[in-house]
Amino acid sequence: MRPASSVRLARWCTALAVAGGVSGVALVFTNPGLDEFESFAGDQLAELAVEEVCVNRLPMPLKLAIQNCPELIRSQHKVLGDLARRSTRRQNFGLFSLYRTQIGGPSVLPFLELPLYRVLTVAAAGRLKILDTSSDNDPESASADRGPW
Repeated sequence: MRPASSVRLARWCTALAVAGGVSGVALVFTNPGLDEFESFAGDQLAELAVEEVCVNRLPMPLKLAIQNCPELIRSQHKVLGDLARRSTRRQNFGLFSLYRTQIGGPSVLPFLELPLYRVLTVAAAGRLKILDTSSDNDPESASADRGPW
């Protein structure tokens, strides 16, 4: 290898290392925090609750009495987000975070039998994405060992 090509290779390696370092620092600063997670989780839980409560589990007399069940539940997205925040463990790895949420069951609404949900969410580059979900209603996850989270 000629000395000029070695110098060029060293410059390219240095440029790639600097670009990687800058990208890593940018990811650290764009890693969504707990407030962003709370808002995201509140919206997700509201949609899940509309399906579970309004569509599947609300007794017929209550369906007749509550004309706007979906809107009523969606209006509570901040309360649901706070509930999710209190039911979540965050692991911050700098470049990304993992949020492990376990929510539901009889402690949420004692008069309705709701399943227990487990959700794994990743936060990185300014975005939140659900990676895995399971519930007591899911026959595959009910028999699988889900770990102590």
